[in-house]
Amino acid sequence: MTAHKLTNRLIISIKGISAVREKIVAIVIFISMGMPFSTYAEETYFVPSSAQKGIRTSTDVVAVALPTAALAVTLIEKDWTGLKEGVFTAAATAGATLILKYSIKENRPDFSNTHSFPSGHSAVTFAAATYIGRRYGWKWSIPAYALSTYTAWGRVYGKKHHWWDVAAGAAIGAASAMIFTHPYMKKHEAALVPTVSETSAGVLMSFAF
Repeated sequence: MTAHKLTNRLIISIKGISAVREKIVAIVIFISMGMPFSTYAEETYFVPSSAQKGIRTSTDVVAVALPTAALAVTLIEKDWTGLKEGVFTAAATAGATLILKYSIKENRPDFSNTHSFPSGHSAVTFAAATYIGRRYGWKWSIPAYALSTYTAWGRVYGKKHHWWDVAAGAAIGAASAMIFTHPYMKKHEAALVPTVSETSAGVLMSFAF
């Protein structure tokens, strides 16, 4: 075999290898395009808008401020039983939330980590709101629940959680408070006594101190 023919065969072989390589690259690209594109794009390029950043920050503030407010009310009232119940509520909420976060490992919508489920912000704020309402009355809980609802919405809007994450977090926080918190009036043995006279009817409330 002449050197010329050998050279031609080598060139043909090299071209064949290049063609195979090009086909492999094409197949890889095609498979990649078949994957969920939105997931890849968000994971690599997602940048929150200024509005989303602002909402994220505000929900961070509420998640700290609401439990702090609940603690402040408890201390002002010198409600030491309530303080103990609040500690149990907080421990149950944090424990359940963390166990689920590190067991399930769900990706956040912004792909910042795998601790999306359940929402800790929602759990904490709804626990505080339910504690306030159950311990001190529904009137106190109205603004607390409004802030909790805003926090849950904000975590979804800010791309930190899915809606089911905040729903689960709210359920965990509220359930923890319902289990461990008792109405403050029971501490003072509050009693409602109906009264009826010839001219009126009403209810008297009595307390034992």
